[in-house]
Amino acid sequence: MSFQAPKGTFDWLPPRSEWALLVRDALSAPARRAGYGYIETPAFEDTALFSRGVGESTDIVTKEMYTFQSRGGQSLTLRPEGTASVVRAVIEHGLYGGALPIKLWYSGSYFRYERAQAGRYRHFSQVGAEALGAEDPALDAELIVLAADGYASLGLKNVRLLLNSLGCKECRPAYRAALQDFLRGLDLDEVTRQRIEINPLRVLDDKRPEVQAQLVGAPLVTDHLCGACKAYHEEVRGLLGAAGVAYTDDPRLVRGLDYYTRTTFEFVHDGLGAQSAVGGGGRYDGLSEMIGGPPLPSVGWALGVDRTVLAMEAEGLITERAGHVEVFAIPLGEEARRRIFPLVSELRRAGLAVDMAFGGRGVKGAMKAADRSGARYALILGERDLEAGAVQVKDLTTADQTAVSLAEVVEVLKGKLS
Repeated sequence: MSFQAPKGTFDWLPPRSEWALLVRDALSAPARRAGYGYIETPAFEDTALFSRGVGESTDIVTKEMYTFQSRGGQSLTLRPEGTASVVRAVIEHGLYGGALPIKLWYSGSYFRYERAQAGRYRHFSQVGAEALGAEDPALDAELIVLAADGYASLGLKNVRLLLNSLGCKECRPAYRAALQDFLRGLDLDEVTRQRIEINPLRVLDDKRPEVQAQLVGAPLVTDHLCGACKAYHEEVRGLLGAAGVAYTDDPRLVRGLDYYTRTTFEFVHDGLGAQSAVGGGGRYDGLSEMIGGPPLPSVGWALGVDRTVLAMEAEGLITERAGHVEVFAIPLGEEARRRIFPLVSELRRAGLAVDMAFGGRGVKGAMKAADRSGARYALILGERDLEAGAVQVKDLTTADQTAVSLAEVVEVLKGKLS
């Protein structure tokens, strides 16, 4: 009997998996530098948290959640996104009673039962950041800049930022009514018609070509913004411009979750085909109250690790290895193996990345392994070297080789690799 990964999932394997780790670190680093603290929430939550927070009318809740009954009879769901869980944790632990805004970042796995295709998986990884407890356009702009800096640090050139405002509870009703009037006149299936009455913005997010073709003349939310929302949006735009972050205004951008208000944004990459979004987010001022918490205006984003790796591949930024071993140790004989093993441990404790040849390989096979490792230097220890109390240090890029005292080799290599 053999087993395979479930449909819509995949295994991260070396050396490609090293790039996933690098991407996680790069996307989270700007947030960490900006004072965002790490939070980790459970991989499953009470189902009602997502149905209330994400929205009953969304595809996530109606079609894509992995929901199951616990042995105690509770309905639980594997988290399909991260924001609702973070807000739940903030409310549960009373973090809003301290200094505001509460700045948090996270990284983890998320689960949605979607039609499996390139760039869209049923188990995927994201890095997220949330700022809770302040209504300030500078906070919206800060998060967008942090995400843009994360992508730029990876060398990505073709990530584009789309920006919009969805208005607030004061101006959204008028837009909702205008949009409903427009949508009721279209040739849509019954399920979509039901969605018009529940949350018409979800129709705008419908990716089917036959639906999108009919939405060309749909009213724009930006034409219905109240004065406060217009001013807020202009301030966000101005701050992004001042920080040197380019963006494109997209008045049809609504995102796929019900909790968004005002600022909404998406990062897209044109080299990924249909699944072009690599990350996105926005402001969600009412989510805390939706799930039983106090008023807590907030903004955040989630950036896809899987799709960012695909974007890097599309731009030719993925080399064979994301990182490499710096030193590769080659013992020639049993006594050399016994002596080089503690030396390898000492080098690692000194902060160097070191691997060694295992399995009693000969010189030729061990040198091939050293080349494959990407190491800059090889340490070769044979019988004559043991007698001399030295080890051969070979530069694998120039083939230069010198004998170095065993007592000095750690400091010598630290100096060469510093």
